[in-house]
Amino acid sequence: MTRLILASQSPARTKLLAEAGISHSVLVSDVDEDAVQARYGITDPHDTALLLARAKAEAVAALPEAEGALVVGCDSVFEFSGEAHGKPYTAAVARERMLRMSGNSGVLHTGHWLVDCRDTTPDDATTAPGSGATIGAVASAEVHFMAMDPEEIDAYIATGEPLHCAGSFTIDGLGGAFIRKVDGDPHAVVGLSISTLRSLLAQANVRITELWPA
Repeated sequence: MTRLILASQSPARTKLLAEAGISHSVLVSDVDEDAVQARYGITDPHDTALLLARAKAEAVAALPEAEGALVVGCDSVFEFSGEAHGKPYTAAVARERMLRMSGNSGVLHTGHWLVDCRDTTPDDATTAPGSGATIGAVASAEVHFMAMDPEEIDAYIATGEPLHCAGSFTIDGLGGAFIRKVDGDPHAVVGLSISTLRSLLAQANVRITELWPA
């Protein structure tokens, strides 16, 4: 049986996989995102998302628990006015960002990285050989926001939801009330594009249907 490990502690990502009928387990990496970015220097939001996704996937792939499995890591970065916005962490940063985002639009980039940890020459003839693949892709979508008044923004921030989300918003939670439309894959805005995952799995010679319940 093909095993998929999600290298992310995001409840939204694991919920997406579950709702898409994709069997998986979760193994969280201990990647220091700031340290990774400092090591590679300044990159654009698109490349930053892919870089962080790769770091998470490779960190988990190196663990003994990942042997014989496929590991996928994801990371999202919001691009607004040419700036890369990760998680705001503080109410002050979230408020400043959301006031500028009100009535405007930006692009949410979600990086995906897949590492095939299966044996490329298994002894058991009934076991599918691994591809040795370590591959990635980015799914991006343009997010258009409705006008938000300061009182709404403060009430939203008070819930705590936006503080740990790339760009200071969610589409699948309370923040969805402020999103007018999305141009592109809405799953990418949640944090994991199912169609992008399907493409990466195909490159590792795995059909996504192999991960569906029997």
